[in-house]
Amino acid sequence: MTLPIQVGPSTVTINRDDRVLVCQPDGRLDPAAEQGFFARDTRFVSRWELLVNGRPPLLLNSSSIEFYSARFEFTNDPLLDDAGPLERHSLSIRVDRTVAGGVHEDLDITNYGRRSARLTIELAIDSDFADLFDVHAGRLVRRGSLNARWFRSRRELRTTYTNRDFRRDLILAVDNADSAPQFANGRLIFVAVIPPKGTWHTCVRWLPITGSSRRPTTLPCHMLVIPASGSSEEAPAPIHLPRVGLETANRSVSRAWDQAVRDLESLRLEDPAFGRGVFIPAAGVPWFVTLFGRDSLIVSMQCISGYPEFAAGALRRLSQLQATSDDPERDMEPGKIPHEIRHGELAQLGILPYQPYYGTADATSLFVIVLSYLYQWAGDIELLRRYLPNAEAALAWIDKSGDRDRDGLQEYATRSSHGYYNQGWKDAGDAIQHADGSLAPLPIALIELQGYAYDARLRMAAILDRLDRPEDAERHRRHARRLYELVNDRLWWEAEGTYYLGLDGAKKPIASVASNPGHLLTSGIVPVERAERVVRRLMADDMWSGWGIRTLSTEHPGYNPFSYHTGSVWPHDNATIAGGFAHYGFREEAARIARATFAAAERFQANRVPELFSGLARADGNFPVQYLGANVPQAWAAGSIIRLIAILAGIHGQTDADGSRIYVDPALPDWLPSVTISNLRAGRGAMTLDIRDGVAAVARNTTGFEVILGPPPRNLPTLSGRRAAPRGAGDGSGRPARRRNPDTP
Repeated sequence: MTLPIQVGPSTVTINRDDRVLVCQPDGRLDPAAEQGFFARDTRFVSRWELLVNGRPPLLLNSSSIEFYSARFEFTNDPLLDDAGPLERHSLSIRVDRTVAGGVHEDLDITNYGRRSARLTIELAIDSDFADLFDVHAGRLVRRGSLNARWFRSRRELRTTYTNRDFRRDLILAVDNADSAPQFANGRLIFVAVIPPKGTWHTCVRWLPITGSSRRPTTLPCHMLVIPASGSSEEAPAPIHLPRVGLETANRSVSRAWDQAVRDLESLRLEDPAFGRGVFIPAAGVPWFVTLFGRDSLIVSMQCISGYPEFAAGALRRLSQLQATSDDPERDMEPGKIPHEIRHGELAQLGILPYQPYYGTADATSLFVIVLSYLYQWAGDIELLRRYLPNAEAALAWIDKSGDRDRDGLQEYATRSSHGYYNQGWKDAGDAIQHADGSLAPLPIALIELQGYAYDARLRMAAILDRLDRPEDAERHRRHARRLYELVNDRLWWEAEGTYYLGLDGAKKPIASVASNPGHLLTSGIVPVERAERVVRRLMADDMWSGWGIRTLSTEHPGYNPFSYHTGSVWPHDNATIAGGFAHYGFREEAARIARATFAAAERFQANRVPELFSGLARADGNFPVQYLGANVPQAWAAGSIIRLIAILAGIHGQTDADGSRIYVDPALPDWLPSVTISNLRAGRGAMTLDIRDGVAAVARNTTGFEVILGPPPRNLPTLSGRRAAPRGAGDGSGRPARRRNPDTP
C-alpha cells in the first residue's frame, strides 16, 4: 500500500527558471509565512487574497498541474448582493496561475444561480520586496523605500522599491477584464453583473522587473499545459529537455523515475543574459533556485548519460565565475569554484557575501571531475582544450589554498565574517563533531575531500595525457600517489573498519562513524582489501535505517534522526555510496540501497524523494518521516534516481585515444527483472538499451560510440601498491579485455 507522506507545509508551489510562487492551498499569500512570488531572490508579491462581496470564497480543490502551473477551484458560501441573498454553491470561482518570466493569473466566475448576481470582486495584493534570506529567516526588515502608482488608462499598478543602487519593480497589469478595474485601499476592485449561466473573466499579470526596464513574458490565458507541438507566439516551445525514458514492470521504480525527470525539468535554469541553450540545474525549490557550484556539479555527474546539458552548462557558467583574485570576506581564492551566487538586495549591497560566495571546499575538485565525465560521454577533445586553463587553475588551488598547511591533505577554514563553518557537502554548523559531540575546530581535513582531490588528480593526468603533456600528467599522478598514502596511513580507523570523519585543526582524528567515507569508494582511493570492511561498516545497524544509510551513527552522542546532517538520510549521499559499492564489486549492497530509496519514494507524495528525510529505523507498517524544511523538488535528490538506475544497469562511458565506448554490465536484482532505457545520450546521438534476464541488448544506437556488453576492465589500488580487480570482476563479454582508463566514471 502506498502512503502519501507529506513533505513540508501544505502549500502549492510552482516555478520556472528562478521564478517561484509558494502559496496556501486556497491561493492566499501570508507575508508572515515563507510564502510569496519570488524572482532573483526577491519577494515581489507578499500578500494575495480574493474576496467576493466581502467574503473569501470556499475552497473545493487545488493542485499544481505542471511544475509551472496550478488551478484553484472555489465556490461560495451564502452571499448578499443588492437584490438579496445569493444561494450557497451557486458560483463557480476558478483561479489559474502559470509561471514564466512573470505570473499569469486567470480569474473566472460562472453564475449557476437562477438570477443575475452582482458581485464586487477584490484582489488584495501587496509587495514588500523582502530579500529571500530575510523571508526564510522570518526577520522582515524594510531597508529601502516603496512607491506605488496606479495608471488608470493602462490598467496597471506599478510598485517600485529602491535602496541605494538596488531597485526592483512590480507591474500588476490587468488584461481582458470583462469589467473595468479600480484601485483603492491596496486592492484591485471589479464590479461584475453576471447573468444566469453567464461567466466573467479577467487576467492579472505579475511582471517582476529585476535588471532592466524590459517586461518579462507570461504564458497565454489558461495555458496550464504547454502543447508538445511546435512553438508559436501563443503557444511557446515545450519546456522540457530531451526526455530519458525508463520502462519497467516495477511501478514503484517507473513512477519514481518519471517524477525525477519532471523534477529535473522543473529545476532547469536558463539565463538568456548568459546564453540561450545553456542550462544548469537549480539546487532546489523554493530556497535554492540559483546556481550552486557543488550542487550543479553533483547533479551533472548523476545525470551525465541522460542530461549532458547540465554538465555542459555547469562547466560553462562556473568557469566564468572561477575566482581570479583573493577576497577573504567571500572566502574567495584564485582558482576556486564558487559555492553560490545570489541576486537579492542583501547580496547586491554587500550585506551578505553572495556575489558570488566561494565557501565550498569540494566544488573545485568536482569541476575537474565533471570535465572528465563530460569528455567521456561527449567524445569531444575540444572540451578538454576549452576548459584546460580552468582545470589547471583548479588544480593550482588544490595545491595551494586547498592544502592550507602544506601537509598534502585538503583542509578548509572560513575567513569570512558571514562564512560557512563547514564547507563540505554537510555544511551545517554542527555537522562535523568529535566522538564526544564537541565541534571539530578549524581547519578541518574532511575525509571525502581527499577522495575528490585524488579523483581530480588522476582525471587531470588522463586529460594531460590526451593533450600530449606526459610530464605534467605524471606530476599529478605523483601527487595522487602521495595523497593515497596519506589518507590510508593517517585517516584509516582500524578499530571501526572505516575511515575517520577527518582531522581537526590540531590534526586530531575526528573519531565519528559517518556516511562520508562511502564517498571514498567512488573516488577509488580505498585499497581493495579495505573496501569490504568499509561497506560492512556503512551497512551496520547503527548506520543502516532500512530507508538508506544515515549521515551519522545512532551510537554517536550527536545523533538526531530529525537533524539536517547528524542522523538523517540523504538520497544523493546514498546514491553516491551505492556507486562506490558497485565500483568495488559490491553490487548486491548497491542494489539494497537502491531498493530502499525506491521504497521511500513509493511512500512520499508524488513518488518523489525529497532533499532528505529522517533517520528513524524502518519497521513493518511504518513509513519514512519527513525532515521539516526539506526542499521539494531538489536536484540531487531527483538525480539520485537516475544515478541508481545507471548503477544497476552497469552503464559506463569511456573516451580515450582509442575511441569512444559505452560498457553495459547489468546486475539487475530480482525486484527489477527488466528495464528499457531510451534516449540514453552520448556523442552526438542517443541509444536505447533493453535489459532483461541479465542480458543487455542495444535496440538503437546513433551515438557513434561502440557498445561493449560486459564490464569495463579496471584495477583498484591495494596497500601493497599492486593493482587488484574488484570483487566479482570479469570480462563476461566474450571479447578480449580492452584497456580502460581507470579514471573513467
